[in-house]
Amino acid sequence: FSGTRFLTFPPPSFSLRWYEEYFGNPAWMQATKVSLTIAALTVALATPLGVAAAYAISNSQSRLMRSLHMVLMLPLIVPIIIIAIGIFFVYAKVGLIATLPGLVLANVMLGLPYVITSVVAGLQSFDPAQEMVARSLGMNRLRAFLTVTLPQIKASVFAGGIFAFISAIDETIISLFVSGGQYQTLTRRMFTALRDEIDPTIASISTLLTAASFVLVLLAMSGQKKAA
Repeated sequence: FSGTRFLTFPPPSFSLRWYEEYFGNPAWMQATKVSLTIAALTVALATPLGVAAAYAISNSQSRLMRSLHMVLMLPLIVPIIIIAIGIFFVYAKVGLIATLPGLVLANVMLGLPYVITSVVAGLQSFDPAQEMVARSLGMNRLRAFLTVTLPQIKASVFAGGIFAFISAIDETIISLFVSGGQYQTLTRRMFTALRDEIDPTIASISTLLTAASFVLVLLAMSGQKKAA
């Protein structure tokens, strides 16, 4: 909120000029549009895939399923720089560098653990006998899940989707390796802009991203509390 071109504290004057600079700059707006598009597509893919994986994990005791669960959790365990380098080499061979599908697939992989963790937790508090009753009355498994189970764990699904969205919006390291051209994400543009100068516009964007993430986390927590 400083009126000067340099980051100083306390600010000598207050101004909204850097927010105006952000919203009025076509390059920043293009990067924001790319990031929002990637985040929305990530949620659209990661949420149903994560729900399906969480349902399979919760309803199976096989060693294979436990191994699959561990594999799907690896993005939360392996250092992100290692993942980014691996994705870069794979994408370089198949031609997915600086493409929208490549960015979405990478963020889906990172977002899946959040959806799976949230939905598995929701399924643990759900009585599976209710779904079994529905199936005994003639429903197939998919219909029973959509009619009986999903409405009761929707808060967990919603929370998982929100965290996947936040993960996609805030991801920087992988974006540095695989984004570029017309598909340059907001976080990559912020990072590269810092090499030239510490522009207060970047501070204003960081404030907006922090506030948005905070609000989304509150929404996720609120939804889970209501469900409980």
